[in-house]
Amino acid sequence: MPTDWQRALAVVAHPDDLEYGCSAAIASWVDEGREIAYVLATRGEAGIDTVAPDECGPLREREQRASAAAVGVSVVEFLDHRDGTIEYGVSLRRDIAAAVRRHRPELVITLNHHTTWDGGVWNTPDHVAVGHATLDAVADAGNRWIFPELTEQGLQPWNGVRWVAVANSKNPTHAVPAGPGLERAVASLLEHRAYIEALTDEDPEAYVRRFLTDNTRELSARFGGQPAVVFELFNR
Repeated sequence: MPTDWQRALAVVAHPDDLEYGCSAAIASWVDEGREIAYVLATRGEAGIDTVAPDECGPLREREQRASAAAVGVSVVEFLDHRDGTIEYGVSLRRDIAAAVRRHRPELVITLNHHTTWDGGVWNTPDHVAVGHATLDAVADAGNRWIFPELTEQGLQPWNGVRWVAVANSKNPTHAVPAGPGLERAVASLLEHRAYIEALTDEDPEAYVRRFLTDNTRELSARFGGQPAVVFELFNR
């Protein structure tokens, strides 16, 4: 992965997307003194079957803020699109372009935007919509004639994004060693305890450790034989 950058912006659909995807890399980057902010399209209010959305949204927001803090990230923003029914389109692109202009990153991180995961498992519409919109919004953010209302709001165009890194892509091209940040990644995902306890009967810590260990080892043979957080990297 490129190392000549200082600011990154991670844009995903739901609380827990980054923790399942790439928080071990984020923990390592924060340790190196880099600045990383999170932007989530939803508050994950439709994510727990046994908890109504008006209760679930604030719960999952609290879990996400604690999860981000576990890897050293203090800036967490929510765009308040509706969980489960995010639509790719102009409003989503505008909201993400505004975030890019606001944070002015050199690296943008998002989650797998392909219709399937590795192995052919179908991806969710929210992930696909947010991933595609993020790739497009990076270009939108640099064009003053797209969304001129953002300029009127004081958000000047930003053409400084040099890469978009797609975590958990089925077509990985780059990797970050997972080892240095893995324990904090485990702690970070464990902060989503209410979500995990609704998802599995397995002990939460055992589930989290097994999932992240297996996930970071899955493609290690392609990246020097060590556990890795993998990305599909797009240059700009």
